[in-house]
Amino acid sequence: MIKLCLYKFWFMLLLFISFLFLLFGLYFLLDSYSLFLDWEVLTVNSSSLMMTFLFDWMSLIFMGSVLFISSMVILYSSSYMSGDMYMYRFLNLVLLFILSMMFLIISPNLISILLGWDGLGLVSYCLVIYFQSNKSYNAGMLTILTNRIGDVAILISIAWMFNNGSWHYIYYMSFSNNWYKWLFFLVILAAFTKSAQIPFSSWLPAAMAAPTPVSALVHSSTLVTAGVYLLIRFYDLITMYDTSYFLLLSLMTMFMAGLGANFEYDLKKIIALSTLSQLGMMMSILFMGYPFLSYFHLLTHAFFKALLFLCAGLIIHAMNDSQDIRHMGMLINQLPYTMSCYCISTLSLCGLPFLSGFYSKDMILESLTLSYTNLFFYIIFYLSVGLTASYSFRLIYYCLGSHNGLFGFGMISEDLIMSLSMILMTFMSVFSGSLFFWLFNYYPYLLFMPLECKLLAFIFVIMGSWIGYESSIFYFTEIGWGLKYPLPLIFMGNMWFMPYFSTYLMYTNLLFLSKTNMYLMDMGWGEYVVSSFFPRFMNNLSKLNSIYQFNNVKIYMLSFLLIGLFMIII
Repeated sequence: MIKLCLYKFWFMLLLFISFLFLLFGLYFLLDSYSLFLDWEVLTVNSSSLMMTFLFDWMSLIFMGSVLFISSMVILYSSSYMSGDMYMYRFLNLVLLFILSMMFLIISPNLISILLGWDGLGLVSYCLVIYFQSNKSYNAGMLTILTNRIGDVAILISIAWMFNNGSWHYIYYMSFSNNWYKWLFFLVILAAFTKSAQIPFSSWLPAAMAAPTPVSALVHSSTLVTAGVYLLIRFYDLITMYDTSYFLLLSLMTMFMAGLGANFEYDLKKIIALSTLSQLGMMMSILFMGYPFLSYFHLLTHAFFKALLFLCAGLIIHAMNDSQDIRHMGMLINQLPYTMSCYCISTLSLCGLPFLSGFYSKDMILESLTLSYTNLFFYIIFYLSVGLTASYSFRLIYYCLGSHNGLFGFGMISEDLIMSLSMILMTFMSVFSGSLFFWLFNYYPYLLFMPLECKLLAFIFVIMGSWIGYESSIFYFTEIGWGLKYPLPLIFMGNMWFMPYFSTYLMYTNLLFLSKTNMYLMDMGWGEYVVSSFFPRFMNNLSKLNSIYQFNNVKIYMLSFLLIGLFMIII
């Protein structure tokens, strides 16, 4: 009971603070106002330990959105995790996770960014291994080791920033130096590892081993969006250099994730690949030169993706913890409320007109149409949008359609607490796009283009939904091609073999080498001759010394007798 009260207390507190931050963010946006706080914690002999915070409309609105989603996740968790023995530990981990994200958002300083950046990596590891199975341990190790690369990149960036005399990067972004290109590469490397772009994509679907409320938080507004947010902050530095290669990588991430989700049957993994696809979209539009659109899509995506995970959590709960979509079907009869919220969030993800995802996605596609990119980028971008609609509608048809998975449905009711968190998130999934669009664009500009270009996004969504429907009603006679030529399907469904490169290829030979090394060095002659030689030598020396100290009279008399005897013999 005390644990439930704690959950409700933190839900109310975070909800209140989120509204406060959103209101302040809108006020700062209206007045183009920024607040830079420099807090001197300690001064010793003219050396100061300081903490700096930057409050502007971007950080405040993002913090408000993160805290709103976090409050809903905590409310949802109070019911979802009610049968768990370690509810209190789970709450503490989630709060630590949120605190790390707050540090990252409001820091204009690379040191305090590292505090939040590393905190996100470590706490995410604790949350991924929360259920303590072999699968979750492996997923947690993959997650933290990939994120470690980004942490090292941030550490080296801190070392490079010594050249400026300060770590406050916001002061130096408009200047140019010869060594800034290294800072540029390191920041992009850090962002690519955290936001799981190619070639670091394999950890993101693996992190699905965490509890579903955590997935809702991680994949909507915290861990994976940290890399995009960092690049938005460093955008002035990025514009000084050619980013076409990184644009290609993020575009390929978007395409690869959309393609992979169409061949996947795990519900949470499909939604994870959907997140990866949207992150690719944010990164690619950022590298094209539209950081504001990237930020706008970051906000709208956070709301509908969190709702998508909350609905998926209840579906998995109801299906006796089965995540296979082939076991589902006709769920609209058992979970009408949840499936309604699920459909709204999925349609928002597809960019259906007048839902929140439409405002950011349509603006991104129109800006892409008017930008100076080549035809290959243009085609891949629109194909990725079509693939998003394809896997989303495939998921809807599998869960809601007449397909019957013949799997036992658990007697899980849609309780009031979960429903409350979902209805508030549904409200934001419908209205947040138009709300932020009208508030941010107080100097509206006109995007004028031919009718076919204007309708192209909508045409691709309709085509994608039709392909999704077709792929959901395949029969055994129609999948003979896949059985005959399995390699293309395995290639597309396994994220272009990326998990093999990042995990299997690395540890197959390395495990044998480490075993050989252990037998040779740690448990063989190497330990005796090399490692323990000096400790044993010093140990024997100290023993002799202690014998001499405690028996010095005896040794003195013996030495006197021996010298006397020696003199007599001579």
